[in-house]
Amino acid sequence: MLRRTCLVLAVIVCLVAPVVVQAQGDYLDVYMVKVRPEKLADFQVIAKKMVDANRKYNGDHWLATETVYGEGDTYTFISNREDYAEIDKGSDAFNGALVKAYGKDGAQKLLNDWEACVAKSRSELRRRRWDLSRKAPDAASYAKFIADSRLLRTTAVQVRPGHVTEFEDLLKEAKAAAEKVPSTQPVLVSQVIEGTKGTTFYVSTLRTSIGGFDKNPTMREILGEDGYKKFLQVNAEAVEGSESMLLRFSAELSNPTQEVIAAAPDFWQPKAVVATHTAKPKAPAEPAAQRTKQQ
Repeated sequence: MLRRTCLVLAVIVCLVAPVVVQAQGDYLDVYMVKVRPEKLADFQVIAKKMVDANRKYNGDHWLATETVYGEGDTYTFISNREDYAEIDKGSDAFNGALVKAYGKDGAQKLLNDWEACVAKSRSELRRRRWDLSRKAPDAASYAKFIADSRLLRTTAVQVRPGHVTEFEDLLKEAKAAAEKVPSTQPVLVSQVIEGTKGTTFYVSTLRTSIGGFDKNPTMREILGEDGYKKFLQVNAEAVEGSESMLLRFSAELSNPTQEVIAAAPDFWQPKAVVATHTAKPKAPAEPAAQRTKQQ
């Protein structure tokens, strides 16, 4: 959501590589924070204030996730960016919304309070790799695909120097094979181009529920025995390390676009929580005539 210098909120998915791709909003501006455990409640309150300001005053847009499996108390904020210039536009929109909502001093205090809650943070700019992704939704169905998703599994893959082409070719072969299998689901790939050492790809899948990760075709089933052996060999030679995470989308901490909200308004635009208890009803007042009689 913010950076120490110019708050840019960001959050969602995918792997990317240094090639020219044709889709709009090809960049993912990603901001990850590790929250101090004792400050978790304060962090959520501050984040919701930022969401409220950006929703009311046409600020930046982002999707937020919280970790289900992976490093605890970690949140990710992801924004789509058309190009580098949109990073500044998003930052200006975010800061402008905070100032309109809380005034200059109030906005600065909110940012300072946010920093006090954060143990560490990291920002990455990723480019989508549609050429390596499989069964990716087209522009017309992308908003609904995101809106219906509730969980995101993503694997960060660090590729050894000199082996990027091998790894890309491996993903292309897996893509070609998987797209012939009716039961396979979309896999989105992106590549970090700013904010990391070496070459890192993210391989991500989204599901409507956690049960959606059950009973998916394995890589061995997709590639066959010979293809799977090659897959293991290339991985052993080309991959330096990997880390997987299972994340849950947080509607309360997100400010999605109108297209995403319209596709699933009950989830992405949660209603105010209704009190779970009601005041004890008072006993009905005695009629005036009865009170007079008793007196």
